[in-house]
Amino acid sequence: MTAKQWVIPDVHGCYYTLKKLLEDRINITKEDTVYFLGDLVDRGKHSRLVLDYLMNLEKEGYNIKVIKGNHEEYFVRSYYSELTHNSTFLKKYSKDYQFWLKVGGKETVESFGVKNVKDIPLAYIKWIENLPYYYLTDKYVIVHAGLNFNKKNPFEDTNAMLVNNHFTVVPEKIGNRTVIHGHIPLSIDGIETLIREKDTYHFICLDNGCYYEKIDTFGSLLALNLDTLELTQQPNIED
Repeated sequence: MTAKQWVIPDVHGCYYTLKKLLEDRINITKEDTVYFLGDLVDRGKHSRLVLDYLMNLEKEGYNIKVIKGNHEEYFVRSYYSELTHNSTFLKKYSKDYQFWLKVGGKETVESFGVKNVKDIPLAYIKWIENLPYYYLTDKYVIVHAGLNFNKKNPFEDTNAMLVNNHFTVVPEKIGNRTVIHGHIPLSIDGIETLIREKDTYHFICLDNGCYYEKIDTFGSLLALNLDTLELTQQPNIED
């Protein structure tokens, strides 16, 4: 069986959808390489299950390559902010934690069955901290949000890799590679257009908003085969 390379965008706590995509739709093997574009957590109900699942696949010998997204950054930053925060009646939580709770962190904390992010086991924080900001292949830059092409070396700006939502690719600055990213939900039609026109735009956005519900052109978790550019779609099946 020929080894395959897959890229999967923002999972956002959609554990059951992810499991069905990996095990039933694309049937990953230990010979495959599976890249994840970050934002594993938040918004959906099952962030802990997503983390446990991928961490266990790693331990079992699957070639899982996860990069850091802005929601992982918010998670870790909130954890350390809460450890040092002096709670008062007016300031119960740190600013970092208050912000994260509003953008999906609430669901992540609930998925761990704890009352505060600082009660989440440190092993999860350390695993997330060790995630890289990007991966390079011969043809692609795999990154969460994008790159800052205003810099001479776009790889110097790690913050842009987490939150950049508008950029024009300068191919010469990245070895004439194509950028593959998530971060901003895009319709299936838009994603398919970018795949067809990758040599024009030099980027492919793969985020279809898997946590969305009952929207015709959104709400699926995708897997892109890097060798064939075939797209596999798994609609949201969360409870």
